Amino acid sequence: MNHKPFGLQLADYPWDALAPYLQTAAKHPDGLVNLSIGTPVDATPALIQQALAAAADAPGYPTTHGTPALREAIVEWFARRRNVPGLSPEDVMPTVGSKEMVAWLPLLLGLGAGDVVVRPTVAYPTYDMGAVFAGATSVAADSLDELDAETLARVRLVWVNSPGNPTGIVRGVAELAALVASAREVGAVVASDECYGELGWGPWDEENGGEAVPSVLDPRVCGGSHENLLAVYSLSKQSNVAGYRAAFVAGDSAIMANLVNSRKHAGMIVPMPVQEAMRVALADEQHVRLQKALYRRRREALVGALEAFGLTIHHSEAGLYLWCTAGEDTWTTIGRLAELGIVAGPGTFYGEAGHGFIRVALTGSNERIAAAVTRLSAK
Repeated sequence: MNHKPFGLQLADYPWDALAPYLQTAAKHPDGLVNLSIGTPVDATPALIQQALAAAADAPGYPTTHGTPALREAIVEWFARRRNVPGLSPEDVMPTVGSKEMVAWLPLLLGLGAGDVVVRPTVAYPTYDMGAVFAGATSVAADSLDELDAETLARVRLVWVNSPGNPTGIVRGVAELAALVASAREVGAVVASDECYGELGWGPWDEENGGEAVPSVLDPRVCGGSHENLLAVYSLSKQSNVAGYRAAFVAGDSAIMANLVNSRKHAGMIVPMPVQEAMRVALADEQHVRLQKALYRRRREALVGALEAFGLTIHHSEAGLYLWCTAGEDTWTTIGRLAELGIVAGPGTFYGEAGHGFIRVALTGSNERIAAAVTRLSAK
């Protein structure tokens, strides 16, 4: 008897392709500098660690919707840092990292065969995987104007990622507002992945006279209505808590109520100590400013060194990455860097439009960033 094999038949995890380049880079006499993955390397701030420890006595089940105190903290943070006033505590919920929501949102929204999920042309691969899990179709586009009439009629979910990973591109108020208006015309949900929102550079660096990166829930974008809108956020980068899986989602009242109910049935719950650590982290802005200052210095050092190596930096207006090209095949650049003991992220992992590019993360220690700068500048 022939049986269909068990398990989802998914493509291999793309990062496994870096293994030989990691081996080459590891042979460098001064050691490996791994700037391929944006995982924080600096210590989790003490006040967050202390909050986690203080809440460690947690014998009962936590709430899926989040504690009232955490939801109030999320609402206050949105008003204070994201120009989103008047958000109801009922319309926010903690999630197990933002990747959880990116991967499962199409399924939780009830999407399936025939439905279209739109994601950015250069994008984090999990947007596509979310469509796969739901049995929907993923289409790459940065504007609904790029789609033909037949595809447009099937669009149910539109992902926007600003600041973007890997490109670091920021969508301004006018661009976001136009996208929201287009999606509302066809009755689609807009989900905005905004987890690098506090890490703007240049014109988006508030501490240097720039403006704040806008949220899809900003009244200038949405016209004061959160209908069919969701904002996804993570504390992993700004608070060095990637290991906590501390994130949240906010937006449309009806959609949020359904998401809360669905996640209750599925047992998708943020642990109680993490919820309390999130509450404390959201109330403190000083540790975010200090961490951003570290990244600013590392970024400034890497920009000059990468340019000296012959790379041109595109976009990279916000976030933890520099999106670069040497005008050659991606893997040629990856190989040349590996010979210097440096590993970057291949642009090919982020869609067809990423060919020829690499992504360099700012998430190295000061010492490892300095080592990379020395090697790049010597070429």
